[in-house]
Amino acid sequence: MNFLNAEWVDLIFANYVVEPEILNKFVPEKTTLDYHENKCYLSLVAFMFRQTRILGCPIPYHSNFEEVNLRFYVKPNYDYSERSVTFIKEIVPLKTIPFVANNFFNENYVALPMSHKISHPNISYSWGKYLTNTFSVSFSNTPEIPPRGSTEEFITEHYFGFTKNGSETIKYKVNHPQWKVSTIESYSINVNFSEVCGNEFAFLNSSLPENVCYAVGSKVCVSFPSKLA
Repeated sequence: MNFLNAEWVDLIFANYVVEPEILNKFVPEKTTLDYHENKCYLSLVAFMFRQTRILGCPIPYHSNFEEVNLRFYVKPNYDYSERSVTFIKEIVPLKTIPFVANNFFNENYVALPMSHKISHPNISYSWGKYLTNTFSVSFSNTPEIPPRGSTEEFITEHYFGFTKNGSETIKYKVNHPQWKVSTIESYSINVNFSEVCGNEFAFLNSSLPENVCYAVGSKVCVSFPSKLA
């Protein structure tokens, strides 16, 4: 049995190239930063949870909701082929989700007011006390499987998560088919990164992402967490 089953859909990504030193203190033990074409990426990601089930059971009023996160990319020292992610911050609109995720997975979830507007090809997510943080895109072509070796493939094809738990590392697996992606015709990012994610990320307020993309998404299965030996 999986810990979580859901659909992750209408995902939008803003991918920033950053200096590795910024992320070093967030890298879980026994993992190392993962690079694409010698670039270290930090991604703002927004998407919808749908049909969410915990231990196979739907939870009333917790089936469909937004998530926004700031994440980067790592690989475990025992197998560099395992593409993995680590999260700086994860935002959802429901207070019970941070309680579960932070206690079971040692994630860094917080609950804030959130909203979304989805009318393909236009997608927008907002969050914060007055919904002043926004990330919006308009995609421009029919989504397709990204070319092998492309930035879009690197960003969207990750199947493991690692989190820091003191001196230990927690691991979990995420199963989903390869996602179709689309290029972006236009985008808008109005986010107070220092307020949302911490002062060390204030530089993103005036930074431009190198890559912005849209992914259709799919059903996903998240395993129970385990400690990395």
